[in-house]
Amino acid sequence: MKLEYKIATQDDIPLLISLEQTVSGNSTYSAELDANDWIEDLKNGTVLLSEMDGEVIGNASYEPRGADTFYISGLMVVPKFQGKGIGRIVLQKLLDDMNDAKRIELVTHPDNVAALKLYESFGFVVESRHENYWGEGEPRLLLVLSR
Repeated sequence: MKLEYKIATQDDIPLLISLEQTVSGNSTYSAELDANDWIEDLKNGTVLLSEMDGEVIGNASYEPRGADTFYISGLMVVPKFQGKGIGRIVLQKLLDDMNDAKRIELVTHPDNVAALKLYESFGFVVESRHENYWGEGEPRLLLVLSR
């Protein structure tokens, strides 16, 4: 399986929203459906589109938080491609991109078992739990990878 990555631009915002719509309505994933949020993500960090055989199958994003800390703000794969190890490949790509980071943070829903298993397999550990993290009434776990 060969994945390719493209750095997203503002022209890709409709595509990003379309991708996120495929996973919206799920309490364990907070889909980003507002163009203004994507504008901020593009301004503050890196947003990647994941492609396989010419088809965009997901997105991932991260941003610096200080000299040696990064925050993974998103990692999603459209449902028809989930369960095929793509998330693992994309996460490895992100970690490679953040090679100099001493601390990498992300948040995920405590009931998102597949995501938790993936992140923990890379060495992420739960640092804290936050209730109503995104203001939608759902808790999130802050996971950290220290290098």
